[in-house]
Amino acid sequence: MTTSAESFDALAELALDLRYTWSHSTDSLWRTLEPELWNSTRNPWVVLQTASRKKLEDLQRDPKLQEQIAELLAKHRESQNAPKWFQRNHPNSPLSCVAYFSMEFGLSEALPIYSGGLGNVAGDQLKAADDLGVPLVGVGLLYQQGYFRQIIEADGSQRALFPYNDPGQLPISAVRDADGEWLRLSVVLPGVTLWIRIWQAQVGRLKLYLLDSNDPGNPPAYRGIASELYGGGPELRIAQEMILGLGGWRMLKALGLHPEVCHLNEGHAAFAVLERARDFAEDNGVPFEAALAITRSGNLFTTHTPVEAGFDRFPLQLMQRFMEFYARERLHIDFNQLLALGRANPEDNNEPFNMAYLAIRGSRAINAVSRLHSEVSRRIFARLFPRWPDREIPVSFVTNGVHTPTWDSAAADALWTKQCDGDRWRGEMESVAADISRAPDSALWEMRKQNRLELVLFVRERMAQVLGERGSDPRIAAEIFHPDALTLGFARRFATYKRPNLLLHDPDRLARILTNPDRPVQLVVAGKAHPEDLAGQAMIRAWMDFNQRPEVRRRVVFLSDYDLLLAERLVQGADLWINTPRRPWEACGTSGMKVLVNGGLNLSELDGWWAEAYSPELGWALGDGMEHNEDPKWDATEAEQLYSILEQQVIPCFYHRDAGGIPSDWVAMMRRSMAQLTPRFSANRAVREYTERYYLPAAEAYGHRAANRGEFGKVLLEWKTKLALQWPALHFGELRVASSPGAHSIEVDVNLGQTPAQDIDVQLYSNERDGAGPFVVEMHQTGDAAGDSGGWKVYAADIPLSRELSDYTPRIVAKNPDAAIPLEDAHILWFR
Repeated sequence: MTTSAESFDALAELALDLRYTWSHSTDSLWRTLEPELWNSTRNPWVVLQTASRKKLEDLQRDPKLQEQIAELLAKHRESQNAPKWFQRNHPNSPLSCVAYFSMEFGLSEALPIYSGGLGNVAGDQLKAADDLGVPLVGVGLLYQQGYFRQIIEADGSQRALFPYNDPGQLPISAVRDADGEWLRLSVVLPGVTLWIRIWQAQVGRLKLYLLDSNDPGNPPAYRGIASELYGGGPELRIAQEMILGLGGWRMLKALGLHPEVCHLNEGHAAFAVLERARDFAEDNGVPFEAALAITRSGNLFTTHTPVEAGFDRFPLQLMQRFMEFYARERLHIDFNQLLALGRANPEDNNEPFNMAYLAIRGSRAINAVSRLHSEVSRRIFARLFPRWPDREIPVSFVTNGVHTPTWDSAAADALWTKQCDGDRWRGEMESVAADISRAPDSALWEMRKQNRLELVLFVRERMAQVLGERGSDPRIAAEIFHPDALTLGFARRFATYKRPNLLLHDPDRLARILTNPDRPVQLVVAGKAHPEDLAGQAMIRAWMDFNQRPEVRRRVVFLSDYDLLLAERLVQGADLWINTPRRPWEACGTSGMKVLVNGGLNLSELDGWWAEAYSPELGWALGDGMEHNEDPKWDATEAEQLYSILEQQVIPCFYHRDAGGIPSDWVAMMRRSMAQLTPRFSANRAVREYTERYYLPAAEAYGHRAANRGEFGKVLLEWKTKLALQWPALHFGELRVASSPGAHSIEVDVNLGQTPAQDIDVQLYSNERDGAGPFVVEMHQTGDAAGDSGGWKVYAADIPLSRELSDYTPRIVAKNPDAAIPLEDAHILWFR
């Protein structure tokens, strides 16, 4: 017979694995133990710790429950060890570990260490990496309070609360060393050595390691450094980022982990590139500059920021206080060398240290999070690549995706399971689109009806609680919303660039849309404004004022404290998701992706992911695909467009029913959206793309540069140094053109000086024109320039007649087959 201790250990193993957030296989078990607590927290670890001894003893005596636990545990352990996509497709790869650094991770409402989109992406990518078997560990911070919790007062004002995250109540466990001692590390801050203790969260077979400053060995003033997410001033931020980057890499080494790849999810973690290089320099006896050239080949920087002001930037005085000692005593470099890594102009002491610049100068590759965002990011980072065309600024993109098993409803999951196989989100999803396309209209519509009903019941429950707290009759909540009405969802961070009040541009018109007796519409709104963002809070108050209008009280609700659990309910229940950012300031946006698996449709600005996903048969679009900055006239134009699309397209489509009572045109759009967009904008696709485009090549490149104690990395650094000295002597001479019926022949004289020919590329460059290009044509050395023996060489190329000769300009760029150009060497010389 199973002992009480064995039974508790088995339950603890299940409760501490965050896979429950998407597999849901253990939900019924926790609901059996403490139904009310489970429904309010979705935290099995709290449920297990709170359950009475009697309940646990009853569970131990119940053979059916014991059989269920044994079966769940067996499946859990089998999943931990079974080969997955990565093991099947890349069995002999050089990649054994990716260290994924992020300031926040949105894995579950039971672990509130996230704020919004950045954390959602990080959490979903960890989950998808587990599904796919990608060898990855997460590195983040354990916040004692996390991001603020929101209360909306009766007058519409927002109140911010910061409840304490008791580690004992979170689904995490202490990390212990080989002697059983709690793993503790140190980071030197001004005037103090800060002790950091380490926790871990289990995410299937993966681990997320969390660094905690609340160690009893720290002075009281320092224990709260990792207290609040995105709170405090620049001093707190730089201290947090030192803990994340410097402490995070030291922690990996202490755990015996040796990642080939370091993935920086935004610039907050950029100090990790310094510590990784320092670590390599110390272990291999090479100077820091060579170590950085070696280790950067294994680093990837993902930027999520659409405006330059969004990056963390620290003034000189703050950098001196916090990082000068580290530069001098740990990196063994002059402090100005460190500052140069974070500045566009190293000589300008008025220029702050930019964490994104450090990430770029310490990485092998940079990616944005949507196609449009890559264009925006290239403009932002152009300062680091002077004279390079925008199209060649080295920022690629991997469009974000969402972890579909986390966000699908029970009804949606049942439909997808019936149409597809159970492992549909754990492989390459080859047949998913075709399988879901065969779902009958009746099944798709029944799923939507069930999802909408669940949201209506949830809204009524939440509003009954709110009404009771405000002294009103909670029974009024039963009259809010209708299970058959078109349901719109809008939930965002309330910031001015997201324009959360565009729908309120004409309140009377919105009220008429919501209260049409023949075609009623209901709207759920949610979102937080940063405690210091008064403009964002004013927009929340405007929504609360609108909600008080008697005619709309039963048609629109504002649900407070937008978190993962609330987001899950909204994206499952909304028929239409609305998103109204000011283009191009939405780097990607993932909330609209979350409705796809649930059959929800999108009406969104042509920004972020929707700019590449939209087509008229899949949803509706706002805007003209152009940038209009903060023009109030354009806001008014788009508000008019938004109302018109709702009135003339969305609402008629939803309410036009066939003989069976099904809106066949709406369901047809649902089917196309689910089939075409759900797999395409899934975290499964995004993580496979990261793995094959970045992780695997980075692991191979790092192995090459690090071999023989970094011998090749030292050679590469010598090449860069020598080229920088030789470059000023390079210059162009005469240009000659000869045209024939078949092509233009171009020759140009180039003085190489002391530069070896193999270290440069001479090219003809043509800008983009009429939607074609840009083009780069290699020029080849044909011999010495006539009558000259002073280093002049002739380079020639033929170009087609299809473009104007004046389109092409000769140029010289650095060339090294083992270097990422222009990321690792941005030298460029243009003809005149």
